[in-house]
Amino acid sequence: MTRRASAPPQRELPLISDRFVLRLTLAVALLIIITLAISIGGRWLGQGMALGGHSESGAILTVTIGEDTLKVPENTVRFAEQRRSGTTERVDLYFTWPGMMGYSSERRDSFDNIERPDTLLFLQISQSTMSKDMSGRLIPIYTQLFDGPSEPYGNGLTLHRLKNTSGYGQEVLLTAEHQSQPTYAVRCLLPSTGERATSGDCQRDIHVGRDLTVLYRFSSSLLKDWDHIDAAVRSFVGSRLDASDSYSASKVD
Repeated sequence: MTRRASAPPQRELPLISDRFVLRLTLAVALLIIITLAISIGGRWLGQGMALGGHSESGAILTVTIGEDTLKVPENTVRFAEQRRSGTTERVDLYFTWPGMMGYSSERRDSFDNIERPDTLLFLQISQSTMSKDMSGRLIPIYTQLFDGPSEPYGNGLTLHRLKNTSGYGQEVLLTAEHQSQPTYAVRCLLPSTGERATSGDCQRDIHVGRDLTVLYRFSSSLLKDWDHIDAAVRSFVGSRLDASDSYSASKVD
């Protein structure tokens, strides 16, 4: 009788292979990395959303425009892409009124409350492209566009309506005698009866420094403060000109 050979003992395999353990370890590590990235990124995104595009930094930026150099706080620069030092064609700023202060969490309502258009001033600073600012253009240009008699407007201002063919639409020009300086002039799109003023329905441009034009905008509801606003804008920009470039903080043509 032939004796059957006994089968070799089977090798027992581990319930969990080394390869599986390695894959599991890598998956856990990857999950941890993803979780940390989401946490850090979410915190950064949350802070960014809370700021709403503003900056609270008071770091001083050195900005050169043409022949002039300005030193401005970062939290006064309106657009994120302009918040850097260097040479640029223009810089856009915004401030509280009154106070001329940049953004902070304590002043958030002034910057974000659309129901309060009278809390901010907007400035655009660029190299001059015209030899005369708005006051300088009053006699040679704007007076040729007046339509009808002028009207008293209050607070020392006189209202001049412009011809339909002037290209300024429904805007009007307001003027006032401005102490020892040339006649003050500002263009405004005044709200109709029942309409609300906007945060930038008046605009005026002035020359500052060696060759800068400062175009600033404000709400028509602030026209009562026109002289204080003009002085504050001149003072703010003039005081931030580089000492070697401070040709004139109140240059006019």
